[in-house]
Amino acid sequence: MIFTHAACLAHEPGPGHPESPARLAAVIDALVSPDFSNLRRQQAPLATREQLERVHDSAMVASIFHASPRDGSVRLDPDTAMSPGSLEAALRAAGAVVAAIDSVFADDVVSRRAFCAVRPPGHHATAHVPMGFCLFNSVAVGAAHALARAEVERVAIIDFDVHHGNGTQDIFASDPRVLYVSSHQSPLYPGTGAASEQGVGNIVNLPLPPGSGGREFARAWSGIGLPAINSFAPDLILVSAGFDAHRLDPLANLNLEAGDYAWLTTELVALADRHCAGRIVSALEGGYSLTALRECTHAHVAALFTASV
Repeated sequence: MIFTHAACLAHEPGPGHPESPARLAAVIDALVSPDFSNLRRQQAPLATREQLERVHDSAMVASIFHASPRDGSVRLDPDTAMSPGSLEAALRAAGAVVAAIDSVFADDVVSRRAFCAVRPPGHHATAHVPMGFCLFNSVAVGAAHALARAEVERVAIIDFDVHHGNGTQDIFASDPRVLYVSSHQSPLYPGTGAASEQGVGNIVNLPLPPGSGGREFARAWSGIGLPAINSFAPDLILVSAGFDAHRLDPLANLNLEAGDYAWLTTELVALADRHCAGRIVSALEGGYSLTALRECTHAHVAALFTASV
């Protein structure tokens, strides 16, 4: 199932900003492929304040609601801006992940996999601060929502965005119910994600030096990341699907190809089938080359829904 909403196109960070509506348009264009004609499309609902405040301080949530402009734009930091459509877009993005999680646990579900084509991204938003293009941490909101379900005791969050998800790590570093595994370029914004950052044994960082490609990516995941997920035996896998480690991306210096994302997605689906009755929910994070976004979205979603259960 695909979760998205037109409101996510109305978030306008400003002229020349890399996190533009064209990003989501490219992703949606990729999903129009005949390869995905059998996938159900669902409108993303609005996340509730209660859902947001499971992972974000109530003062932070209130400040974002208060900052939402009626016209023009407002900057929350040098990189993170809000336009009149930004608040609804961010609420729909988080709501998409929540709804996708509910869908993969539904008794009558055909596929226990879902992809959320949404923006703005979320993984830099910490418990207390929006940052790095991110307002609310959609995947973290989804993880907390899942853990509120009686049948979920462990959630694994997989993050292959080229930038380390400092917000997700910040939110869950002391929560052993959540495993966070991230591959990312280092050094690079936001400057976190060293292998020595391990939380309470639930944080696994796989920093990759600039210039790394598919071989180094596969070695890190095969040798460390995937075995950690297998040992954790999650009840649900969530994916922060950033495609900015692609060789064409203008904001970083890794050299992945679409096939590298397809390979890792296939491995994650196999782990979901082994431990989670196939339950895996992926949500768009970064990716700033429109060509790469189209190619990688197609590769990721095709692998995600192969042999759906």
